[in-house]
Amino acid sequence: MSFIKKFIEQEKISRRNLLLASAYGISGAAAMRMFGPSPVQAATYADPTIAWSYRNRTNPYWNEIVSGGEAFVESLGKPKDSLTHLINEGSSEKSLADVKALLAKTNGELALAIDTNDAPNCRPVVEACAGAGAYVSTLWNKTDDLHPWDFGDNYVSHMTWSDEKPAEQTARILLEAIGGKGGVVHLGGIASNNPAIERLQGLKNALKDYPDVELLDAQPADWDTQKANQIMSSFITRYGDEITGVHCANDTIGYGVLEALRAEGMSVPIVTYDGNPQAVELVAKGDILATVFTNPHWGGGVTAALAYHAATGAFKPSEEPNEHREFYGPTIMITPEDAVEFKAAYLDNVPTYDWKDFWGPSNGQILYK
Repeated sequence: MSFIKKFIEQEKISRRNLLLASAYGISGAAAMRMFGPSPVQAATYADPTIAWSYRNRTNPYWNEIVSGGEAFVESLGKPKDSLTHLINEGSSEKSLADVKALLAKTNGELALAIDTNDAPNCRPVVEACAGAGAYVSTLWNKTDDLHPWDFGDNYVSHMTWSDEKPAEQTARILLEAIGGKGGVVHLGGIASNNPAIERLQGLKNALKDYPDVELLDAQPADWDTQKANQIMSSFITRYGDEITGVHCANDTIGYGVLEALRAEGMSVPIVTYDGNPQAVELVAKGDILATVFTNPHWGGGVTAALAYHAATGAFKPSEEPNEHREFYGPTIMITPEDAVEFKAAYLDNVPTYDWKDFWGPSNGQILYK
């Protein structure tokens, strides 16, 4: 499990680099265009800048997302380093500032794929892009009252995953493994993130059918391996042998949990989420009971593809049905019984995707409660 320690060290370096980074506000031509073309009169561009805005690349999930973006760029006959990277290191403020700076630099001739880091940050990002005449496709995080069709063509699409049910499935696998009795803890993502909220709710849904299992504690670990390691260590100090299972909101949290358990000589069943290559290997070994694959390579590539093809005028988002503008991505449950087969099909040989098949693997329109 040396890769877990290496992963934690990489995250420490990322934080140090964030402290050295500077943020830039909107200026110049982009500011002048804030009250420019209306969404229904959106201009198109022959060769827009293509950018991906994301947390960081040390996280295996985000590395796969961006690898998908690079694969799409290469499908256009461009070198993969022509993709512009906006790395926010988990800061919504930096995310927005970087987008505004790039809008100014490109004069709005931009096709942007972005996870805005948290749901409230999505609106100012979208408004900045639409006001500057750029095209944006978002992933994972937005508020329920924000919709692409309210911005004509410029807000191209939003993709998320229906996490509550898969997270409930992993929870049931965990609760069965502990015999339906005992105490579990949950380590979540950033508290305001949609997937973090849904994955915790999935656990709570499952617990309704297991009255003899107590949810001892649930804390946000911010999708962070090191923070998860620290929280799990504190859980062990506080609850000790009362902990009979651990429900993790993603794989990278799981790595920190495993390291904390190992340090105390404990072996406790855990489940995770995302289907990263390292996690799949741990599932195959039985160190993790289950994880959920969300096909980040396809998600990263198609999100960039949607923004780009809308920006070039290849299709008009406003002419598409709502289910093509807000939709769920695919999920696959991975257990020890099928981990090796899954790894061979999806990880050892990454499938070749048709980046103009925007909605092929998707799971239908997003539903709101």
